[in-house]
Amino acid sequence: MCALSEGVLSHLSLLEVQARSRKSRLQQQSRVMELKAKVEALKTQREQLKAQIQTHQVWGLMVAECDFRSLLACCNPLFFPALFYLLISSGGYDIIKTRKGKGACVSIATAYEDVFLDTFNLEIDLKPTVKINRHNIPPFIPLNNLAEQNNMQTDLRVFLDTLSQHLNAFAGRKQQLKLVKEKHKSVEVMESNVLCSLLVLLFTVPREKTAVLCTLDYTDHTRCLPTRVHLESEDKQLPDSPQWEKNCSLLMETPVHKALITMKKMGSIV
Repeated sequence: MCALSEGVLSHLSLLEVQARSRKSRLQQQSRVMELKAKVEALKTQREQLKAQIQTHQVWGLMVAECDFRSLLACCNPLFFPALFYLLISSGGYDIIKTRKGKGACVSIATAYEDVFLDTFNLEIDLKPTVKINRHNIPPFIPLNNLAEQNNMQTDLRVFLDTLSQHLNAFAGRKQQLKLVKEKHKSVEVMESNVLCSLLVLLFTVPREKTAVLCTLDYTDHTRCLPTRVHLESEDKQLPDSPQWEKNCSLLMETPVHKALITMKKMGSIV
């Protein structure tokens, strides 16, 4: 009886293993089918996005050459806002219709190193002339000058692109200053301004414990890198030394918070 029982149990155990194996294979096959379906859906979505991008590019090129005044004068009022919204949205700007299509609110998002920062908004009147109604652009950004220099009346897209450059560069410089304060406690921020176009840092040379005053001047407000680096030290020969000439080049070619990491590794600063 014992041998018979053992044989039955062994057979039942084998059947159970086979059942689990079949169930596992069926689950795997089902999972494979699900993944294949997802892949096909993603391929379809990709092709749709490609088509949308191509459409926006074609319309963008057509409208970019148009004079907004001419559009206002000769186009159907409904057709003109449609072109306007397509042109601006194809540039990556979020846009909301206001006053039944007679105006628009354009949002400009800023980011630095894949981190989204502040978003700025402009409410723009489209009729009778194209003009800025309200906005939350910082007062130190020369909004009116940019509108005049880029002829907002005839090429609104260029104006928005230029404004976006200024805002993203400001946001980038501001973020760099924040990272310097957070990650480089041994570096003292002596001075900075609201536009973050001037930054004065105090370094300490490890061996001699000599202080170095470094001024970063960002005269090009559309960039995150300085256009001039000036050094001052009690050691008059230090600023002209090969090592500190390399440091100046590094500070002009690399975001300041990253340049400081390299300077510490090279032993230039504590």
